[in-house]
Amino acid sequence: MSFYFESPIFVKDGSRIVREIASLDDAIEFLDNWPEAHRDLIYETAWRTCCEVFDGHKPLSVAHSAFEGFARKAKILEDPASVMPWIINSKSGGGLMTA
Repeated sequence: MSFYFESPIFVKDGSRIVREIASLDDAIEFLDNWPEAHRDLIYETAWRTCCEVFDGHKPLSVAHSAFEGFARKAKILEDPASVMPWIINSKSGGGLMTA
């Protein structure tokens, strides 16, 4: 079962890749793969919150807020307005952008 966020969160995953976090599963997977050396209290709070939402103890909006706060603190949060034009203008299959 997947719980989709009302609005996706976009994060940098590496130096150039932007990843869409659209669901609780996406958030948990991203946090699970976060380097152990960079895990701090904000990370732990986001991880715990996502697990509590998954277990049905908190609403989905709380996980969205916790993950977004983690991404902001980790300086990997991307502005949706700067990401969306690339998604909207892209052609599927070729990876080419239209003008």
